[in-house]
Amino acid sequence: MTLKLTNPSLFLRPIAEKDMPLLLEMYASTRKEEMERVTDWSEIMKTEFISGQFRAQHEHYQRNYPGAYFWVIELDKKRIGRLYLDTNYQSKEVRIIDITILPEFRNRKIGGQILSDLMAKAAELQKPLRIHVESFNPAKNLYNRLGFKKISETNGVYHLMEWKHTI
Repeated sequence: MTLKLTNPSLFLRPIAEKDMPLLLEMYASTRKEEMERVTDWSEIMKTEFISGQFRAQHEHYQRNYPGAYFWVIELDKKRIGRLYLDTNYQSKEVRIIDITILPEFRNRKIGGQILSDLMAKAAELQKPLRIHVESFNPAKNLYNRLGFKKISETNGVYHLMEWKHTI
């Protein structure tokens, strides 16, 4: 499957082994604030923890989302993020498994553009578009602006958000 992106400077390509260090960096960027609050660990301990968590997450995604697409997001041929997508999750929805943009490329409307393209794809497939978002994730505001609604909550932390095409 290809996902048509409306921004001609953006491109999706399958992840490759050579991308693993950058994918780790992307993951670490999502845990940066959390790690800054951990004051009794050395930098080596934090690095080892993040590396282990990244490997566990990566293996979990690969194992539990067969048939999903695991893409690197490129902007003008520079790797700036990742998009993991299952267009037929549980045969009933389009699931954004993960979308991450490197910090230096955030707040430039890139995520919003990609989400709009994903919304168009979900509408084309006549399926809802869903994503789990941590309650404290600043991107949650973007999902709300785009019309996503919280449909469930897990452990008071993870919100399952859904966007549905309306006629």
